Amino acid sequence: MAEIVHSCLDTGVGQLTHWLILPHSTLQSTILGPLCPFDLSLNFNGHFADAWKSRWVESKHKSDYGKFVLSAGKFYGDVEKDKGLQTSQDARFYSASSRFESFSNKDQPLVIQFTVKHEQNIDCGGGYIKLFPADLNQEEMHGDSTYNIMFGPDICGPGTKKVHVIFHYKGKNHLINKDIRCKDDEYTHLYTLVVNPDNTYEVKIDNKKVESGSLEEDWDFLPPKKIKDPDAEKPDDWDDNEKIDDPEDKKPEDWDVAENIPDPDAKKPDDWDDEMDGEWEPPMITNPDFKGEWKPKQIDNPAYKGKWVHPEIDNPDYTADAEIYKYDSVGVIGLDLWQVKSGTVFDNFLITNDPKLAEEVGNETWGETKDPEKKMKESQEEEERKKREEGMNKKEEDEEDKEEEEEDEEDYEDEEDEEDREEEEETDSKLKDEL
Repeated sequence: MAEIVHSCLDTGVGQLTHWLILPHSTLQSTILGPLCPFDLSLNFNGHFADAWKSRWVESKHKSDYGKFVLSAGKFYGDVEKDKGLQTSQDARFYSASSRFESFSNKDQPLVIQFTVKHEQNIDCGGGYIKLFPADLNQEEMHGDSTYNIMFGPDICGPGTKKVHVIFHYKGKNHLINKDIRCKDDEYTHLYTLVVNPDNTYEVKIDNKKVESGSLEEDWDFLPPKKIKDPDAEKPDDWDDNEKIDDPEDKKPEDWDVAENIPDPDAKKPDDWDDEMDGEWEPPMITNPDFKGEWKPKQIDNPAYKGKWVHPEIDNPDYTADAEIYKYDSVGVIGLDLWQVKSGTVFDNFLITNDPKLAEEVGNETWGETKDPEKKMKESQEEEERKKREEGMNKKEEDEEDKEEEEEDEEDYEDEEDEEDREEEEETDSKLKDEL
């Protein structure tokens, strides 16, 4: 169990709360999980911009990276506690990172945790984080920069809605062999990865386990333990046919008939001219007596020995590695991703060696604000529904008023026409009298 040392970092514009997780046995300066969690909004007293920008470095590798802003989004559980890094520009790559004192997770768990809210109803874009070694040049960070672990949700259309768990091992990035589905709604969700020193792992969403297992079995870090014996061959007399043709079965004499026959009910048309139209032939129809290709019945093969299994031997290229989980240097957390539609909020970053602490922090952060957030979202949707109804009602009223006005105009025009007709008739009558 690690001792939790709670401290505050003076930013000059208030204090940013973070955690230092130190090994309980030594309490030495080498720490696991410094600055955990990164709560970007706590105790900033309203001066957020300068404070978070002093902790996060935006990459200059490209000139057109999207900009992060500090925001709780359009709906939230707590306007201050839920402030996080939000993507703000559509169709952009994003690249920003924050450095902390480097550590190794040797002989202890490594827990990575953060929250993601795709309030823009994301259609294609990443929601994952990367852990980098301490030698990362933050101003040159980009998509091909070497990282230790990439973890978090990724969505692209209806076909890709998964949680990435990618480990860098011996110069190569290894993707998990399992499909872990991520959340695809508009609410905030908590993502947790636990990597244990016994080479096991666990993935949690909203503090509930969704996947677990062995690093060696669920990734292709190592070659297989066993391979097929290259010197083994199936014996020539090995019979692996479970069924054979019955030698006693004979094809019936009346089996072979044509598949199609002339239609016996067809008659030559009366106007058919053999000289002009050629010799008349009746159309063909399926033969009702046709039974298809004859095949003998199948019986059990008395010589069947079962399916031959290729013998396996120990793979000479396989070498066990008890430290697949281990990284000698972890010193930077980064957001390096692409988004078509912006609006994602990242918050509550946590790196620790204590899975129990991570669960508690998750309950104290995401757990405290998820219900109020949902309530606010539902309230906004209800308000929008009412406005739509009011707008529809107003439109219907306007249309009714317009129809009434048009009817009134028609009535007025009819009255004027009637008056004009009466005047004309009166004028005609006077002219007749004068004549």
